[in-house]
Amino acid sequence: MPVVFDRILPLNLVANTVIFYVAARIYLWPHFSRLRPQQILIPILLLHSTRHLGMMFLTRGATYPGLPPAFAYPAAFGDLMTAILAFIAIPLVLHGSRAAKPAVWIFNVFGTIDLLGAITTATIFNAAVEMGPAYWIPVFWVPLLLVTHYVTFVLLRRRWDT
Repeated sequence: MPVVFDRILPLNLVANTVIFYVAARIYLWPHFSRLRPQQILIPILLLHSTRHLGMMFLTRGATYPGLPPAFAYPAAFGDLMTAILAFIAIPLVLHGSRAAKPAVWIFNVFGTIDLLGAITTATIFNAAVEMGPAYWIPVFWVPLLLVTHYVTFVLLRRRWDT
């Protein structure tokens, strides 16, 4: 049974990432040419501002005893930092600040590295077994975050009018 359980998390992670990517291609890509990057970024930044939810990995009741601290602490605080960076970028993007694009780059690079690091350490330490109710974060939330980071990288390569 543990071998099967070990394969469920990667399956959910990959499947939901593909589903969110297809949704972005169907519902968002057709509007890229008519929308300014800022119009797409604000909802993405608001979404990532909720990454403080990753602090659940440090909460008794949201996880089972034994969740490896080598996974839990970097994942929780990386998400918190990403949420702060996203939230800081919102007014800069809204007001067309010259600092908006660099702030979004910093948020996006840091947030992407954080997610990839969390996926890696969760795999190395087999963290899924002790995630408990917080298991929904990597199977639902992380795929959505990965896709929106990708969309943000696409937008960052475009010219922005301030």
